Amino acid sequence: MVMDLVPVNLGERSYEVRIGRDLISRAGAEIADLLRRPRVAIVTDATVAPLHLHRLETALAAEGISSQALILPAGESTKCWAELGKTVEWLLEAKVERKDIVIALGGGVIGDLVGFAAAILRRGVRFVQIPTTLLAQVDSSVGGKTGINTAQGKNLVGSFHQPTRVLADIDVLKTLPKRDFLAGYGEVVKYGLLGDAKFFEWLESNGPHLSSDDEALQYAVLRSVQMKAEIVERDETEEGDRALLNLGHTFCHALESATGYSDRLLHGEGVAIGCALAFELSQRLGLCAQEAPSRVREHLRAMGTKLDLSDIPGALPNSAALLALMGQDKKVLDGKLRFILARGIGQAFVTSDVPKETVLGVLDDALATR
Repeated sequence: MVMDLVPVNLGERSYEVRIGRDLISRAGAEIADLLRRPRVAIVTDATVAPLHLHRLETALAAEGISSQALILPAGESTKCWAELGKTVEWLLEAKVERKDIVIALGGGVIGDLVGFAAAILRRGVRFVQIPTTLLAQVDSSVGGKTGINTAQGKNLVGSFHQPTRVLADIDVLKTLPKRDFLAGYGEVVKYGLLGDAKFFEWLESNGPHLSSDDEALQYAVLRSVQMKAEIVERDETEEGDRALLNLGHTFCHALESATGYSDRLLHGEGVAIGCALAFELSQRLGLCAQEAPSRVREHLRAMGTKLDLSDIPGALPNSAALLALMGQDKKVLDGKLRFILARGIGQAFVTSDVPKETVLGVLDDALATR
């Protein structure tokens, strides 16, 4: 299998996403041209470190690159003020300079946190993303969104800070627990649903085999990254088209908040449930045929991912409380919720013209299945 290269063309902030097998073992050679001096700082977490950190350090050392690593706790709760402060202080103590490279080795939590730390350290330090989850490879590592969660909501504090390079090593996905792999798939299927009906058709045929078919998996990551890069190039700071990437996320973020950002609901699981709800809402508003939400649900069911509120363990707030949580979302504009809805598979659009009563009806019916 060859390595695929996806450029993200953003002028002076342009970079390349490299997708292939065994990239961590070649990481030193893959980033050597970026370094002003042969040293890097690595930030990872307690789950990823035992699996991949030594291999990364060895690959860097093979190219004469010294490194030191900070290992943070694993989990969504790490995206907080305390761990951000700890990371920034550690980078300062490591004497990281503006022209140095910080490596984010991990999933979306580490990528978001380290990217934000790099953005605010010395008013902007370069960083390289080495995403180790499917979700991070196809979504969070590309596009420069960085940030942390607060008590008021998810990702409400952050910055746009583009990486200098992204290395998506397909082989590391083999170490993922099944649940984490399927959670990442929620972001993969999103791309077909929002703008590429043919990709969704391909996923209907190939999705169930992704975890055992390297070529299909690499193509799924490649096509997802290509679609994200195209949208980011048109709208880097989410003034318009980039909001399409939030298909399913308005519902998802409310559900994540309601479950305390815990392992009751992983982000990608929330995206899958959110996509199903977004298509149901679209159908109730007369935007798409009933076939569309049924097809979405049928595919998610075939994949074995979560697709209903009844799949979330524990109690959930009522529909009014969930709607209130949506009001804290970053997509609120002029006090109005922005939803990403669809006229069909691959035909998503952004709108603020959604009656609250219809949203409440969708949530009430979804809650009634619990």
